Amino acid sequence: MSLLSIQKSGSGEPILWLHGFTQTRDSAHIFRYILAGTNEVLTVDLPGHGSASDVTASLNETADLIAEISDVTASLNETADLIAEILPPEPIALGGYSMGGRIALHVALQHPGRISKLILISATRGIGDKVEREERRERDDDLAERIISLGSEEFIEEWLAKPMFATLPFDPAERTARSTDAQGMANSLRSAGTGTQEFLSPRLGEIEVPTLCIAGSLDKKFVGEGNHLAQRIKNGTLEVVEDAGHAVHLEKPEEVARLVAKFLNEEL
Repeated sequence: MSLLSIQKSGSGEPILWLHGFTQTRDSAHIFRYILAGTNEVLTVDLPGHGSASDVTASLNETADLIAEISDVTASLNETADLIAEILPPEPIALGGYSMGGRIALHVALQHPGRISKLILISATRGIGDKVEREERRERDDDLAERIISLGSEEFIEEWLAKPMFATLPFDPAERTARSTDAQGMANSLRSAGTGTQEFLSPRLGEIEVPTLCIAGSLDKKFVGEGNHLAQRIKNGTLEVVEDAGHAVHLEKPEEVARLVAKFLNEEL
């Protein structure tokens, strides 16, 4: 039995969608609603979030240990294996935003035969410099402590006040869909933050499935990351959405859903 459960909506060519940090499978409701008009949209709560807030067990442990040990965190590689467990037998399109995009990259590299297409929104290949990566890991660890200290509600207010979300409009439904478990989010940050991520640039050429990268024009760093991903992946393309920031699919849900639907429903 998988530790993660799938929620479905819509019909048509299916896509499994992976949310970002602090979000849940109920996030991006407008984007998902529009996309469900043309495609079957599958969503899942990632480890540390929503209904999976207490999912922290490593797949390297036995089933008995999974039941007994709650402080063994799932790394990005192990999270990718958890996602592979819930994929259908036939290849499926996989997409994700930010943290979800990084996880989607790991799934595509570890389980290439399970993926038919890949969508990466505001995703990164990771940090190449070892010193910078370690510094980021330390900052993520400090931030994890702050999450626990503040509690989920106050932390999310602080998180969304960051400059990268300056152009994100307030949406009560989106705020309600945010994760509410501080410990789960802290565990996720420690085990699946950018500081823990393998630098994937040297391996991007292994991804052969058609890949769509999307970034908001105001998010210069991730436009650069998207361009790098699109150039290194054999069948990669980049779409830049004007006047949007990091959470581009929340800021411009109609435009992003249209780009994704067109990509999904094109002939391979």
